[in-house]
Order: sequence, then C-alpha cells, then structure tokens
Amino acid sequence: MAKKNADAPKYSKETYKYWYESMQLQRKFEEKCGQLYGMQKIKGFCHLYIGQEACSSGSKSALIEGDKYITAYRDHGIPLALGTSPNAIMAELYGKITGASKGKGGSMHIFDKEVGFVGGHGIVGAQIPMGAGLAFAEKYKKTGNVSITYFGDGATRQGALHEAFNMAMLWKLPAIFVVENNGYAMGTSVERTSNVTELYKIGEAYDMPSEPVDAMNVEAVHEAVSRAAARARAGEGPTFLEFRTYRYRGHSMSDPQKYRSKEEVEAYKDRDPIEQVKHTILEHNILTQAELDEIDAKIKVLVQESVDFAETSPFPDKSEAYKDVYVEENYPFIEE
Repeated sequence: MAKKNADAPKYSKETYKYWYESMQLQRKFEEKCGQLYGMQKIKGFCHLYIGQEACSSGSKSALIEGDKYITAYRDHGIPLALGTSPNAIMAELYGKITGASKGKGGSMHIFDKEVGFVGGHGIVGAQIPMGAGLAFAEKYKKTGNVSITYFGDGATRQGALHEAFNMAMLWKLPAIFVVENNGYAMGTSVERTSNVTELYKIGEAYDMPSEPVDAMNVEAVHEAVSRAAARARAGEGPTFLEFRTYRYRGHSMSDPQKYRSKEEVEAYKDRDPIEQVKHTILEHNILTQAELDEIDAKIKVLVQESVDFAETSPFPDKSEAYKDVYVEENYPFIEE
C-alpha cells in the first residue's frame, strides 16, 4: 500500500488531461503557423512558442478565473492555454477582421479580454511595468486576483524591470513576474549579455522572493506559480520566477539559428515537456494511448478548422483604421 501511494500521480486525471491537450494544441498550432509562414499566408514578424508550452499550461492550471496575463510578442501559446479560440488567433495572424485584435495586431499583438489575456507587446520589457499596473488595479479594487507578467531573458536588462520591481515590492502588489529564459535574447546568449546568469537572483536585490523553475516540466511550473499566487493573494507581495525553458525554433521565423548547435537543441528535445507529461500519463494509467490518440486527432481537426476559418474570413474595411484608437468616439482631431 505504501508503495502504491508513493507511486501515485501527484495531480488529478483532469489536470493531466488538460496539460497534455493544452500543450499539444499549442505545439500543433505553432507547427502549422511555421508551415503557413513559409507559404506566405502569414506575413510580418512571427515568433513561435514551440518547446515552451509548459510555461503557459502550467501557469494556467495554477491560477484562477479573473487573474490577468500579459506577455511579450511570443504570444500565441498563452491565449491558447487560456481558452482563446484557435480560429480567432489564426485569423489575427492572417490579418483578418475576425481575428482576436480585428486583424490590426497580427502575430505580436493578440488580446482576449474574456480570458484575462491583456496582450502580447512588441516593445521589449514594456509589459513589465504594465503587469505591475494590472496588479495595482486588482489590489485597489480588492478583487483577490493576481497578475502574471511574462518576458524574455533579454528584457531583464531593461530599466523598466527595475522600476517595476521596486514599486511592486514597495506596495506589496499581487504580481507574479516570470522571465521565460530560453537562453538567448534573440541570437545572443545570456552569458554574453549579463554578469548575472542565474536571472532569478535579480529579484533578490529587491528582497523579492525569487526562484529558478524547470520549465520543461509542467508540474514544476504549476507548483511554482501556485506558491507565488498564494503569497500574492495573502497580501505578501510579488514573486519573481525564472522559467528555464527552451525554444526549438529560432527567435523568429527569419532567424537562421547559427548561434547554437544542433546537439544543444536535440538535448533539450530529450526533455520535451509534452513527452514528459505523456510519459507520466501512460506510466500511471491516467489515460490510454488510444485516448491520447483521440485527443491528437481532435487537435488536428481544430488546427485545420482555424486555417479554413482564417482563409475564408474577410480583411478589415479601411474604415477600421480609425476605430479602437481613442476611447472618445467623437475625438475632434481625426481627419477623414
């Protein structure tokens, strides 16, 4: 009996099923985006989340409805994990009016207020003080909700981070700050850009509880975010988490990836977050291989449906250029 308890899965069947389905949807959606970009169906910048799926899915399972999420421009995976329709995201990548941002934001600026996703942001590090502001609003309104702010390792060198960290600690904001450290700020390694290579230690300068997290493991992500959220909801202030993760593709679709070896990429693929959770599911008989195959088949249909939806959706009318710019509908300085 003792051995059986020791070997029991740590979480419920529903949680493991969510993790597998959520991460697999992100993976297959992003792989399709890569194909479509090569076909010039998707234009402009495009930053894929392949390899980093545990960051989003593990965070979502640890948080609750009403919490707010904000990130940088590698922003397809998080809204998918939160439940945003793949149709709306794909249509946005196509620049169509049915997209999540009405075709005006493209790959880097997905938003979905309904699921608490306050967007992808293109200016490096700009979302960090905005995430602190979201937390300030939740504290001011006494909602009990938290904000979680994601940014890349390159953004830890932005001055805005330090200003936000200082204020968040001073005001004990219900904030979780997450650096998704995939090792490279665009094409430059952390070792070449920062004297502090264990990035979580930056938070310690502000007496902010900080820790590294194996973000190739969705369980570890879930547990770290759960601890941080509990502190925030108890009024104890922010936490800084260093998600040690990895992107299998380049910084963007235009990145030839000459700054890292194929051996390094393959070594991280051996720790793939989807394969890890799949192994746990099968080892503990949480789901059968047939049930996993059924999930995979459903995801394949969903992704293809999103492509069909984007292909058949119309582009925005030119009049849309003047909409959603100013809160005041009759703003007097717009010239037709």
